[in-house]
Amino acid sequence: MKVSVKHVLLFGLMMASISPIWADGSTLASSDSLPAAWSYSDCVNYARSHNIKLQQSVLTRKSSAYDTEAAKAQLFPTLEAATTQSYTNYPSPQTGNYSNNYNGSYGLNAGWTLYDGSKRSNTIKKSQLQEQINDLSIDEINNNLETEILSDYLQILYAKESIDIAEKTMEISKAQKDRAYQLMKAGKTSRVDYTQLESQYQADLYSVVEAKSNYDSKKMALKQLLELGIGYDLNLDNLTFTDAQVLQSLPDKTAVYNTALGWMPSFKSNQLQQNMSDLNVNIAKSTAYPQITLNGSVGTSNASHTGYNFGDQLKNGLHEQIGVTLSVPIFDQKTTKTNVAKAQIDKLNAQLDYHDLANTLSQNVESAYIDARSAQAKYLSGKESVKSAALNDELTNEQFKIGLVNTLELLTSHNKLLTAQQELLQSKYMAILNIKMLDYYQNKPITLP
Repeated sequence: MKVSVKHVLLFGLMMASISPIWADGSTLASSDSLPAAWSYSDCVNYARSHNIKLQQSVLTRKSSAYDTEAAKAQLFPTLEAATTQSYTNYPSPQTGNYSNNYNGSYGLNAGWTLYDGSKRSNTIKKSQLQEQINDLSIDEINNNLETEILSDYLQILYAKESIDIAEKTMEISKAQKDRAYQLMKAGKTSRVDYTQLESQYQADLYSVVEAKSNYDSKKMALKQLLELGIGYDLNLDNLTFTDAQVLQSLPDKTAVYNTALGWMPSFKSNQLQQNMSDLNVNIAKSTAYPQITLNGSVGTSNASHTGYNFGDQLKNGLHEQIGVTLSVPIFDQKTTKTNVAKAQIDKLNAQLDYHDLANTLSQNVESAYIDARSAQAKYLSGKESVKSAALNDELTNEQFKIGLVNTLELLTSHNKLLTAQQELLQSKYMAILNIKMLDYYQNKPITLP
């Protein structure tokens, strides 16, 4: 079969037309357009274009805009065209009557609600508030993406540095094992001592495997957040943090809390929820007010066996009608009273939600402040601990080579150094994470490093 250029182009256009399209009009990015090494800002920008939860919230926002348009349309009159065609059969008609009759009616019917206790205007305001709440929901999801990516990103960097520590520790352990083997061959140490160092080497070797597995797990978590495929190998920028960045001064936690109260979308959304509760109360009360409706119609009809033709019947039957209907509720089985009470309860719940949000924010800010301060203190002491442990480990190694210390002392020194290095690494990333979270609560842009 001969394939023409036209067929190739047509196939390409068809494939492009079925590419997955997101709510913002973008398509899924190919692996060729993705960065080789992802910065934190790369991750955030990509997530904002591809995160499913965020795309769903955008669609919800668009749907609420249609709800507002529908609510506004309720202010206008309705108009409908209607026709009825009927056939009646009489199996045993009276003498002189026809056994069947055919009837038709045609009309235009209009209706316009003039007054409904401000239910429609309040419903419009409610829909507009819902649009604003949905906008804030998008902002909140964007903010949550930033903090979740920040946590995952730093955990990956931490896991990567843990691999380096584990590999260096394993190399030292291997050298100690090899040295013990030579000493055992020379008769200067026992097989038991060598076996202990061999066991330590195997444990350190497994620690490397475990560190790499943890690194892959952390990358998988970030890949899921970014909606990247299973086959994509995510690599991050190689970042280093200076002592000045880790030990920078912390802001006043009360000031941080007050700033967060003023800008965070969840608090603005809650205030709108309270306003919406007021509107729900008014909407519920509106059913207790009279309703005035203007009605009008134009119609005609035709029937069989009248002696007039179809056109004359339509002309002779043409009529107009206009009227005003006043509907006054008298007894509605407590429907209005119940709806008003439930709307007032919803408002109280919204107020309680605000206090709950404020308490949670207070705990989060204070926790970030305490954790940052604690991590900075541990980082300072950890640097000294690593220096001391490294010096002691180096000295112990030299003493072991000439037989001045036993295997137990060597292993103890080895593990102390490993523990000090891990604690220093952990305190560094804990400090960075909580410092950045304090920046987030102050509505400052999050940047790494």
